[in-house]
Amino acid sequence: MTTPKLILDYVYDHEANYADRVFLTQPIGKGQVKDYTWAQTLDQSRRMATHLRSCGFEPGARIALLSKNCAHFFMTELAIWMAGYTTVAIFPTETAETVRYVLEHSEAKLLFVGKLDTWPQQISGVPQGVSCIALPLAPQTDFETWDAIVARTQPLGGRPQRDTKDMAMLIYTSGSTGRPKGAMISFGAITRAGEGFSSYTRERLGTDTEVRILSYLPLAHSYERSCVEASCLVAGEAHVYFAETLDTFLQDLQRARPTIFISVPRLWLKFQQGVFAKMPPKKLDRLLSIPILGRIVGKKVLKGLGLDQVRNAASGSAPIPADLIAWYRRLGLKLYEGYGMTEDNSFSHGSNEKFNEPGYVGVAMPGVQVRISPEGEVLIKSPGQFDGYYKQAELTAESFTADGFFRTGDLGELRADGLLKITGRAKELFKTGKGKYVAPAPIENLLNAHPLIELSLVSGVGQVSAYGMVVLAESIRPQLGNPQVRSDVESQLSQLLKDVNRQLSEYEHLRMLVVVPEPWSIEAGTLTPTMKVRRSRIEAAVAPQIEVWYASTGTVHWA
Repeated sequence: MTTPKLILDYVYDHEANYADRVFLTQPIGKGQVKDYTWAQTLDQSRRMATHLRSCGFEPGARIALLSKNCAHFFMTELAIWMAGYTTVAIFPTETAETVRYVLEHSEAKLLFVGKLDTWPQQISGVPQGVSCIALPLAPQTDFETWDAIVARTQPLGGRPQRDTKDMAMLIYTSGSTGRPKGAMISFGAITRAGEGFSSYTRERLGTDTEVRILSYLPLAHSYERSCVEASCLVAGEAHVYFAETLDTFLQDLQRARPTIFISVPRLWLKFQQGVFAKMPPKKLDRLLSIPILGRIVGKKVLKGLGLDQVRNAASGSAPIPADLIAWYRRLGLKLYEGYGMTEDNSFSHGSNEKFNEPGYVGVAMPGVQVRISPEGEVLIKSPGQFDGYYKQAELTAESFTADGFFRTGDLGELRADGLLKITGRAKELFKTGKGKYVAPAPIENLLNAHPLIELSLVSGVGQVSAYGMVVLAESIRPQLGNPQVRSDVESQLSQLLKDVNRQLSEYEHLRMLVVVPEPWSIEAGTLTPTMKVRRSRIEAAVAPQIEVWYASTGTVHWA
């Protein structure tokens, strides 16, 4: 019986077969980039693997990596794997407190410090005794550098192997509630996910289209790690570009001209609002409605976004409004929603040409089994399934059914044709004073579909009725000092509230909309590193004002 290939086997094959093919393109500042071929990528990784082995850590030891996306993230992970160890990637925006928690909880032996924006605020989170190595593009430190080590070290030879059950990585969830949990991911699981996403991509692009992708969502998160890194390590022919900074993002996109583009709902919404800032929605809608001209206009808009070469676009990590998907499709972009989570390496559901409908997250990926529990919870069994939570055996046991299905915590509906709709998060359901449960996610999607809204949160535990908090679009916020603009915003929000309530059951009706003065952000701790709303933190912050809002007249309040 033939042993299934693992991700390192694919990498060694690419090193031999695609030695001179450019694999990674890294911006290095001032508009300059550095290309790394497969041979160059593996040469550096092999040299670092030799160094790591010389450290004498026990097999499977955890080696941490704190860095924004960059070429050396890929190289570091490969070095850790070839040396016989396990990667622990930490979100580059995490606080010192969380950095310390992850390093201590994982018992990390060493930390690679890479490209970072807030290292001076994070360094205090590195415990005494954890040695560090500075990657290229890292902030100024006294640590020994990657380049110095690689220059003096011989490459590890041969094809170092790992077992399918070996732990490849510990992925700590972004922690929208409470402490992050460490999901144990085996080499078998990450390989099967990488194979699945690679096949999914090739089916949608065809054999004649080059796979070009821009890696910018956090590689510490399962979504980017599986859909981009793992799939490209499996595929071999893909060309991965990296973004330099937020300010250069458009130039980075234009350089990459990606044929596949993966994003999250908040960024898809920001792209749309950027378009609306240049052209009013009604005018664009009118132009798109004109035969022939509409296609020309749509292509021009996509080119302005740097997405005109994209043949397959995907949204994941959180629910996306159905109207937003429909809008992109009118432009000519094939935007499909997918569904997955850290616990299945993001390999769960995806839409395609045959099975797709706005509001649904697609059908089960090959090898994935899904069913709905009597309580309405989505249960998944995936080839990419994790092995449990590190040091949390009790929680691991609670997370699976007796026959091995993972309890996702999401509520959903499964159509006869296999299309899955996520209707809410079980833990996010709350009861108002009327005694009925309200699912916030579907209501938030209705609010987020309005061009005036960037983000929203629906709450109201124990209150007479629910309410919504909204962050206004970036293009509107600077104009709020103008009384006329502020009045117009209030009028539009009042109408939006009426429109949304008309689509809801009476017990779900929103009492009011509250405008948040400052946008929620990762830096402020109100968004996770993957831009999900941290509900508990936001609700706790506004708790002292709740009674005042409910006691006030009017349907729009300014926090």
